[in-house]
Amino acid sequence: MAKWIDHIVVRVKDLDASLRNYAQKLGMKASKGPDDVPHLGMRRAIVPLGDSGRFIELAEPLGEDSAIGKSLEKLGEGVHLVALAVDDLAEATAEMKSNGTRVIEVGSQVFIHPREANGVMYQLIERK
Repeated sequence: MAKWIDHIVVRVKDLDASLRNYAQKLGMKASKGPDDVPHLGMRRAIVPLGDSGRFIELAEPLGEDSAIGKSLEKLGEGVHLVALAVDDLAEATAEMKSNGTRVIEVGSQVFIHPREANGVMYQLIERK
C-alpha cells in the first residue's frame, strides 16, 4: 500500500514569519514560494528534505473558508496532513473503500478522513 511519506503539510498563521523561523532555527530554507494557490485557498512554500524529492509544505490560508483556514481556526497551527506515496492511486483508493475506510475525494485528490487514522488526515499521492 503506502511506500513512503511523500510530504507533510503544516498549516501556519503567517507564512513569512514561519519561513524565517524555519531558516533561522531549523536551518531549513524554502526552495519554492511563497506562492498563492487560489484554487486550494492557500499561500504556500516548499521546504525540501534532502535530495529525495520529499518536502514540508508550509501553508497559510488565503481566507477563513478554505480547508487550511477552517483547520487553523479549529485546531491552530500544526500538521495539516501527511501525504503517502502509492503505486496506483485508483487501486489504493478502491482498497481503502473496500476496507470500509472513509475516503474523501476532491477532484483528482484522495484523502483519508482523520477519524479513520487517530486524528491524522492522510493524502494518497501516486508516485511510480
